Amino acid sequence: MSSESSFDIVSKVDMQELNNAIQQAEKEMLTRFDFKGSKSSIKLDKDQLVVTSDDEFKLQNVLDIMHAKMTKRGISIKNLEYSKVEPAAGSTVRQKISMKQGVDQDNSKKINILIRDSKLKVKTQIQGDQIRVTGKSRDDLQAVIALLRKADIPLDLQFVNMK
Repeated sequence: MSSESSFDIVSKVDMQELNNAIQQAEKEMLTRFDFKGSKSSIKLDKDQLVVTSDDEFKLQNVLDIMHAKMTKRGISIKNLEYSKVEPAAGSTVRQKISMKQGVDQDNSKKINILIRDSKLKVKTQIQGDQIRVTGKSRDDLQAVIALLRKADIPLDLQFVNMK
């Protein structure tokens, strides 16, 4: 078996699952006693979430509910990037949360260095916002996956297109 095997390292948020998690969080906020009469909401705007609430304490509760629903649906909260809390209209506060999609240049370099230092017989190639890993042995590729799962990388990595 001399053919090369490969897989891609990507970091993507499943937007459909995220939408479902937001809907579940909003349903829970409607039924909870501590949110009665509150102006709390979660809006998805392209690759950004906008969380609004009466005050910072309730905003934190909304974020806790949202994190629980996201985790339950298999969405990692590692890919969320929080801006600072800012005042909004009608004496409310708002926080924008952007979604990190793709593996950025800095993390690509860290991943390449980790793989190179592992001394496994694989090659890496950065292709835009993903990394292709190729090697002759599938065992080496699986060792790379195990290595990256244990590594402390600030992104939720997925391993796709195993060939």
